[in-house]
Amino acid sequence: MARPSPCLLSNFVRRFRCREPSCPRAAFVEQAAGLTFRHGRRTQGLHAALQRLALMLAGRAGSRLADTLAVPVSRSTLLRLIRALPERAAATPRVLGIDEFALRKGPNYGTILIDIETRKPVDLLPDRTTSTVARWLAEHPGVEVICRDRSPAFAEAGRLGAPEAVHVADRWHIWSNLAEAVEKTVVQHRALLREPSDNTTATAAAVMENLDLEAASPMEPRTTGRLSDRVREQHAAVHALLDQGIALRVITRQLGLARNTVRRYAHAACADELLVGRWTGRASILDPYKPYLHQRWAEGCTVAHRLFEEVRERGYPGGENVVKVYAAKLRESLPHVPPRKAPSVRDVTSWLTRRPDRLTEGQAQQLKAILARCPALDRTAHHVRAFAELMNNREGRQLDKWIVAVQADDLPALHTFVTGLGQDLDAVIAGLSLRYSSGAVEGHNNKIKMLKRQMFGRANFDLLRLRVLHAA
Repeated sequence: MARPSPCLLSNFVRRFRCREPSCPRAAFVEQAAGLTFRHGRRTQGLHAALQRLALMLAGRAGSRLADTLAVPVSRSTLLRLIRALPERAAATPRVLGIDEFALRKGPNYGTILIDIETRKPVDLLPDRTTSTVARWLAEHPGVEVICRDRSPAFAEAGRLGAPEAVHVADRWHIWSNLAEAVEKTVVQHRALLREPSDNTTATAAAVMENLDLEAASPMEPRTTGRLSDRVREQHAAVHALLDQGIALRVITRQLGLARNTVRRYAHAACADELLVGRWTGRASILDPYKPYLHQRWAEGCTVAHRLFEEVRERGYPGGENVVKVYAAKLRESLPHVPPRKAPSVRDVTSWLTRRPDRLTEGQAQQLKAILARCPALDRTAHHVRAFAELMNNREGRQLDKWIVAVQADDLPALHTFVTGLGQDLDAVIAGLSLRYSSGAVEGHNNKIKMLKRQMFGRANFDLLRLRVLHAA
């Protein structure tokens, strides 16, 4: 289908000429307010719409959408519209959030500044060095609170550029550092995460020894199986016809059996006489290896081929099919319940640093058993819960008591965490006491990642900065 041609708009305006010979402008054209602008090839409304489109989708994606809307424009034009946007002079925020973001893969980072109270970006800096951030703070006086992570570069920049500002360490980063210390403690005691072995295997093996998985003794008839059922049905059918006075030859034709088979059924008073033979209950070549098979089955090994390989290494002379048949009998008589898998280091760390009411019943039981086996993890869990209450209740002034309690305990990983807190103690106490946090900065970091992906390698810093500031 042919694309419709764009509509043409005719507008008649007045044209003026300057009578001053020295004037560089020989002619002037009247502009229609709200409709046209100097050197414009589109109306002001369409121009503003394309600018918003360029801010939201950048070049290629914006060009495809504009083409769908019947206002075809190239990606380069959209990028030029972004570059033509005026510089936004944002007011200096009272509460400033500082964080880094990646400009591209590798050690290429910039700095984003956020107004924590309005949750809007204030500025983007081309790097994350101390001098750049300190220079911006010095040029924009009035910042009273600085929310940041525990980066020493940002801490030093805040002290140089805004010496009177209160530093607030981000609570998410503090808790993340604590979780790392807890994980190191769990790694040191990972041997105690698995439940200790008990007599479950021996008990299951003893129960399996008493199972009657074999056929009856040589003097007893078969009582189960397809052969036993078929013989009993045919024997009953033959004797029912004999009671009616029907000859053996006729019975042979009616039942479709061989003459000798019908004669053997007729001479047997009951079906049990036919189900006893020299092969019934015969000892198997697998019998000497069954105790080992029972033990391995109780331990959780239920793969017939693996069991066959193990007994063959122990001298079993038979074939694999015999082991498969016996494994099928074991599977039918004693279904295997696999042992509970030991939790990983990451699982236990998550349980220790998560709210107790968010654990499932099974997770809570496993954690309780682990803490009972490992006193060091039990003490770690106690310190973690105390720190969580301190942070949730905004009781940062009680941090000194918590530090003293940790230092009095033999937990090296938590000692390292406490040492790190001491290097930035005032900011940590403020972060655990004040309501400010850097959560808004993390949200804008995700937005920057999306904006960079839309620019397809053309994400130079100036374009990215204009998009972030104008699209807020």
